[in-house]
Amino acid sequence: MSFDLSSIEDYVANHLRVFILSVAALVVFVGLIAVSVFFIAVRGTEQTMVPDVVGKELTQALLELQVKELYPRLLLRYSQTSSDKGYILEQEPKSGTIVKAGRRIRLVVSQGVIVNKVENFTGRNINEVKMDLQALYAQTNGIALLTVKEPVMYDFSSETPGTILAQKPEPGTDISGPMTLEFVVSKGRENTVVTIPNLTGMKLSEALGVIGNTGINFQFNIRNRSGNERGETVVYQAPPANATAPLNAIVDITVTSPEKIAENEIFGLFRYSIPVNPYPLSVRLEALFPSGERIRLFTTNYIGGEFTLPYKLPSGTTLVLSMLNRELYRETVGAH
Repeated sequence: MSFDLSSIEDYVANHLRVFILSVAALVVFVGLIAVSVFFIAVRGTEQTMVPDVVGKELTQALLELQVKELYPRLLLRYSQTSSDKGYILEQEPKSGTIVKAGRRIRLVVSQGVIVNKVENFTGRNINEVKMDLQALYAQTNGIALLTVKEPVMYDFSSETPGTILAQKPEPGTDISGPMTLEFVVSKGRENTVVTIPNLTGMKLSEALGVIGNTGINFQFNIRNRSGNERGETVVYQAPPANATAPLNAIVDITVTSPEKIAENEIFGLFRYSIPVNPYPLSVRLEALFPSGERIRLFTTNYIGGEFTLPYKLPSGTTLVLSMLNRELYRETVGAH
């Protein structure tokens, strides 16, 4: 029996070709199935709905986000009450929003109140306490936990004017939410008198130094020089030197005009009406020059009323009046 070698080779070649094509088709088929399964899986988890976690405890909120394959971005904030400490105050995006899996969800978590109890404010200055409470207001993202009831009650006392004598609620009271503080504040001794210093003959700068140290009430006037009078000098005061007067008595002071004024300078009288306070408060007048330089002209404790002060400044200078570091008024010299 003889074999045709060429026929056998053709037979083997044909079957090998069929086998290779079958394997290739199988590989392609399996690949298509794998790709299809991958995209089906991706499409199944690509989008998800954001759950509502506001008002829930942090641990519970994190578990709900984990189920949805979402990740938290935590922000801490003080709130109005200690009862919501550790709970979710806000979320972004809002519940019901459709997002991609793996998205970060912003959660604002309550730290409770910044303070737990009312501290003891007695013996402290009322203005310092108000500034501290404003700082507390800023730290709690705009939530005023403690506010001072206005108007504050004042009473005569041997304590320094402005000192808190009594408070309500009492120190140690628990803070469960926004509270109003009621204070009784010292306005100084009743019928307090001062000795009027001798200002006559002083240069204006010297007189301002004495006034600032003694804290007397004052009212400036300006008149032209006469005879051999020096410029910018106190030529009259009432009550006279060494007289005794009530603490809030106004001392009238007359100052002469300058001997010389530069071409770009202006000599005038700054005037502004400050509301009357129960006791003197720190007042400051500053000059802001056109160059940007800022200097302090005068500082004193002033009870309020018509605040006046002579000045000699370059045209375009801005006068800035402040009380307790809060600007009250500004005026540009030569602007009128």
